[in-house]
Amino acid sequence: MNALLLEILAWYEWLRALHIISFVAWMAGLFYLPRLFVYHAQVKPGSDASETFKVMERKLLRIIMNPAMIATWVFGLTMLAARPDLLGHGWFHVKLFAVVLLTIVHMVFARWRRAFAEDRNTRDHRFYRIANEIPTILLIVIVIMGVVEPF
Repeated sequence: MNALLLEILAWYEWLRALHIISFVAWMAGLFYLPRLFVYHAQVKPGSDASETFKVMERKLLRIIMNPAMIATWVFGLTMLAARPDLLGHGWFHVKLFAVVLLTIVHMVFARWRRAFAEDRNTRDHRFYRIANEIPTILLIVIVIMGVVEPF
């Protein structure tokens, strides 16, 4: 084993803690952004409320969600580099697939935010209420796979 890998292994639990912290921050944003969309879809485009939601949505995505997503991936991939044996477990493949899906959801939410910012939203609040459940389902899969390691 090379010296860098041994050093990473020594810090593995710290990497895991930072991975979980960044994941929690990312999930908080993934729960809150579509909730903002629910409220935003109920106000008139160009209104003061609409403009306030635009600022809130932009800051949430750029200041919290994007950095948290990047940190989650960086810490997770660093942990995988230290423990490539994880690739031999089925639960890890399911977890990784769910994280990829969560990343795609993040990108879709970013596209919807852009549509709101440009006053191009065509969906009603009920659509966003349903979309708000997708991160929850993926969270359940990710946590069960990462903690229980069922197979």
